[in-house]
Amino acid sequence: MSAGLTGPTGFVLPDEAPKSWQEDRTRAPVATKILVAGGFGVGKTTLVTTVSEITPLETEALMTEASADTDDLTATPDKVTTTVAMDFGRLTLDDDLVLYLFGTPGQERFWFMWDDLARGAIGAVVLADTRRLKDCFPALDYFESRGLPYVVAVNHFDGSEPFDPADVREALTVPPHVPVMIMDARRRISAIETLLALVAHALDETPE
Repeated sequence: MSAGLTGPTGFVLPDEAPKSWQEDRTRAPVATKILVAGGFGVGKTTLVTTVSEITPLETEALMTEASADTDDLTATPDKVTTTVAMDFGRLTLDDDLVLYLFGTPGQERFWFMWDDLARGAIGAVVLADTRRLKDCFPALDYFESRGLPYVVAVNHFDGSEPFDPADVREALTVPPHVPVMIMDARRRISAIETLLALVAHALDETPE
């Protein structure tokens, strides 16, 4: 893309773009698709719900005894529902960028849906819980194998031991160019900062 004006979200506009571009309310905003992934009960639904400006679509189902042997509730004993398809929300940044958020199901038996959800996405936020870091390895492997940009966001839970991002990076063997951050999916500002970090990283990885 040729050099030109820089929009409020970091997009570089062509030289011929009018200077009134930012004030042109007739221009359609850029829509981007983002995945929110990670292990079971790591906070994906919470993040989407926290930032969504619309009533989020949730496909939560009550957990039953049938899943007792497959869903480990050791770290989340109060969890009574689980995502069986996806979560969906929307977040508008400035006037020219809209994020469409798709939360992926965390259990292995629903991983077959990831290919459809990932189609057209610019990147993913991989949520991690320091009490069970191994649960996010499938998501890391998935996005690495497909070359999809991602960031790692350690979701802070009450009572969990705090860790530095560098320690998490080492434990998960995350490449140096991939952002790793500590966040709280219950706090809107924290969650939005994580999404902004992903957008910036995706632009760096795939500027086209």
